[in-house]
Amino acid sequence: MSLPVRPGAARPANRPSGPDPLAPLLDLPGVRDAADGARAAIDRLLGHRVLRKESAGVSTESALRGARASAALEGVDVPLPDLRSGAVTDPVVQGALRVSAGLGSMVETWPRAPGQVLARLHVLAAADLVERAGLGRPGPHAGPRLSGLFSVVTGTTTAPAVLVAALVHGELAALAPFGAADGVVARAAGRLTGIVRGLDPKAVSVPEVGFAELGAEAYREALAGYASGTEAGVAGWLVHCCRATEHGALEGLAICESLLRG
Repeated sequence: MSLPVRPGAARPANRPSGPDPLAPLLDLPGVRDAADGARAAIDRLLGHRVLRKESAGVSTESALRGARASAALEGVDVPLPDLRSGAVTDPVVQGALRVSAGLGSMVETWPRAPGQVLARLHVLAAADLVERAGLGRPGPHAGPRLSGLFSVVTGTTTAPAVLVAALVHGELAALAPFGAADGVVARAAGRLTGIVRGLDPKAVSVPEVGFAELGAEAYREALAGYASGTEAGVAGWLVHCCRATEHGALEGLAICESLLRG
């Protein structure tokens, strides 16, 4: 799939000033209904009474569970109690934890300087996986497509936020710009896009858990479909991301209920 290149665009707004290249995504098979389902699931979560006073606590727990699930999708699945105890030293897990903890500080910068944030995400994710000189530096193969991706991040569209987040996630995962920890970075960038564009402004859902619950094999297959660039493949990826968002909203509700029970 070829993303539009429009560098230097303004912060996301409700409507683009010219033709909206992402609007046709809603007409792909199954995408509109899937996006509506994801939005409804997130709205149910955001309406939970716990969030009136405890949204910070839910967000913190969401970040922890998201890091665990993101690492699991990379093949490193560790029990949640071990993460809480600080007993896990695996570099993939530690990178995912650093990324989740750092997302809050990137919300304002992401729609203005996505390249800067992407480099920072890779530094956090891959600090224990690659040499320092290779951190935050996309490979030469990534240049043109990253420019297109950045135009999506900074641009305006009427497409639902869940679809924009799915595009960001899919592009980065398929492109693998860094060659290490790309999956963790891609999922974090997708989540960040959802936060910035108002899908989940409180960061209380756990989309990474949604992907993990749908299964690593299904995730890889959906991503391969997106990477193929076919209409069916792109539609399948978008629907998969919407379904994961629904599951992630349910995980957020479970966190809310656990806090409600004390």
